[in-house]
Amino acid sequence: MTTVNDILLRARERAAQLGLPYSGAVTPAEAHALTEALESACIVDVRTTAEWQFVGVVPGAELIEWKRFPDMALNPDFLTQLQTRVDRQQVVLFLCRSGARSHDAANLAASHGYAEAYNILEGFEGDKDAAQHRNTVNGWKAAGLPWVQG
Repeated sequence: MTTVNDILLRARERAAQLGLPYSGAVTPAEAHALTEALESACIVDVRTTAEWQFVGVVPGAELIEWKRFPDMALNPDFLTQLQTRVDRQQVVLFLCRSGARSHDAANLAASHGYAEAYNILEGFEGDKDAAQHRNTVNGWKAAGLPWVQG
């Protein structure tokens, strides 16, 4: 059985290998294991309101848009909303569709004192398959992890 320490060690090793400016990167299965094992672990879903509503959400995740639909402009209140809802000492796992916006959110959080900021690799929907569809190759949903329709 993989322990919390094993997961966090692997995540930090990935950060070193990839030159990440935050604590580390975890797979969707590792993120789920952390939230199950650590009461203080928190997933922050940084997708848009439209994505939450039409694609689904992870139960219990904090929902804070990184960019706002429909123009995809940066959310000027993101940091304030994060600081209001998530303690800087928590293990914070950032999630988006594919891992790009969550990378940016983890970077911002780390630069503002979040000591345990992690990006969830692959995101909620994962990479596109040969037919250009998501949810089949990898990602939270493809891994069969808990989610609900928004």
